[in-house]
Amino acid sequence: MVNLNGTLVSAESKFFNHQNRGFRYGDALFETVRIVNGVPYFLEDHYFRLMSSMRILRMEIPMNFTMEFFQQELLKTVRASDLSRTVVRARFSVYREDGGYYEPHTNDIGYVIECAPLQSPFYLHNESAYEVELFKDFYVNADMLTNLKTNNKIIHTVASVFAKENGYDNCLLLNHEKKVIEAINGNVFLVNEQGVKTPPLKDGCLDGILRKKIIQILQKHPDYTITEESISPFELQKADEIFITNVIMGIQSVTRYRKKDFQSTTAQDLIGKLNAQARLGQPN
Repeated sequence: MVNLNGTLVSAESKFFNHQNRGFRYGDALFETVRIVNGVPYFLEDHYFRLMSSMRILRMEIPMNFTMEFFQQELLKTVRASDLSRTVVRARFSVYREDGGYYEPHTNDIGYVIECAPLQSPFYLHNESAYEVELFKDFYVNADMLTNLKTNNKIIHTVASVFAKENGYDNCLLLNHEKKVIEAINGNVFLVNEQGVKTPPLKDGCLDGILRKKIIQILQKHPDYTITEESISPFELQKADEIFITNVIMGIQSVTRYRKKDFQSTTAQDLIGKLNAQARLGQPN
């Protein structure tokens, strides 16, 4: 089932028309939430990121659009899809209502929620080979809009086609200053003797929920240091470890970039700490 503005409809229904602004102009945002046995993980972070992003895009936030409403609508969709007792990937999309060309007729919003089952209730470390390459056909602009989780993901889409055509598992994206900012589907971290490093938001990477959580974990741990600094492509082959993060998969270690093989010691250690952080504060 799909939740369209609070009404549950069949996933096979044709409920958007050609005037939908998310389709026409990418005038939309989304949050992808991991829900375990009816409990949305990092709910507050997802909600406040969505509210902040809507304000930046000058969307009108309805009075009833509270965190409780956000949670209720997510769980209503999960229950209607008969997924309450499993692990779910839920996507909460918000779009500006139909009307207008580049200039919208209204700032009122609509929303749609869809969900699909996942396998494990825990974040697991994938031990399989995972090779990445730089994507250099197009570059990401380094500005506040690229920090947002919008529907404008054409560079990520083209990069994923490039990766598939060339046998890579993922690609690392660059900004116009040729700095590494993120992977196709998540934030990137480098590990070396100096500690752990991730690109700063000013370089244009997504303001990821799990990026934030990993930084918090590393800051509190005496065995690690974490810095937010620009990453040059030349640093990739000098790193001991590279891993990618997002709220659905957790932490994905990169095992190979060009002719360099990487270890995964830090990523494996962080998995347990991440699972504890994900459960922290969740109702029993």
